[in-house]
Amino acid sequence: MRVVSLVPSLTEAVAVSAPGVLVGATDWCSHPADLDVPRVGGTKNPKADTVVALAPDLVIANEEENREPDLAALRAAGIEVLVTEVRDVPGAFRELARVLDACGVTARPRWLDEAEEAWSSLRPPERRTTAVVPIWRRPWMVLGRDTFAGDVLARLGVDHLYTTHEDRYPRIPLDELRSAPPDVVVLPDEPYRFTADDGPEAFPGLPCALVSGRHLTWYGPSLAEAPGVLSGALRAARR
Repeated sequence: MRVVSLVPSLTEAVAVSAPGVLVGATDWCSHPADLDVPRVGGTKNPKADTVVALAPDLVIANEEENREPDLAALRAAGIEVLVTEVRDVPGAFRELARVLDACGVTARPRWLDEAEEAWSSLRPPERRTTAVVPIWRRPWMVLGRDTFAGDVLARLGVDHLYTTHEDRYPRIPLDELRSAPPDVVVLPDEPYRFTADDGPEAFPGLPCALVSGRHLTWYGPSLAEAPGVLSGALRAARR
């Protein structure tokens, strides 16, 4: 089995569950840290000719992270493409099982059991918190409806204020974000890399939680650590 992954979190899931199966990954596939496979470009602009030259049996993709014209080009070249759709935590586990099965993984990996246990054993939050969750600036964009990251936060007791917006990632003027007002501003380090020096200054007087984008938005082995890592960052911001 030869697999090319166009989704960073799925790259990690396949790499640790089926060593040697991956023959290509995107430039953004940063985990595992020692992953040594040819790179095929970005998630939004993969190099179809490079992917085809790797002669994969399967390309794994995601309906949100990858563009349909790129996937259609791969299919036209005779390559099988598996497209995942992940909008919540249960959906992530279903799709992970489907991907691993398609990649020839016969024994359920331990990390997947640990991740499911981590999320199924969560205690109900003592109180709920409102938030805005920027994922880009210039222009400012935030989590809207029907997103995996929004579901992750909701399960941790954080209700973002644009969960009913008609767009999944709406553009919202900064003044509106400031005046909402949320209990906390959640600033992940991807896709935009918010840092202590780039992001919090836009929200004076509001507590800001700098969180790991891998734990907030990736569905793979990081899911086992995500509840603890994210809860710690949120608690720190609210002190």
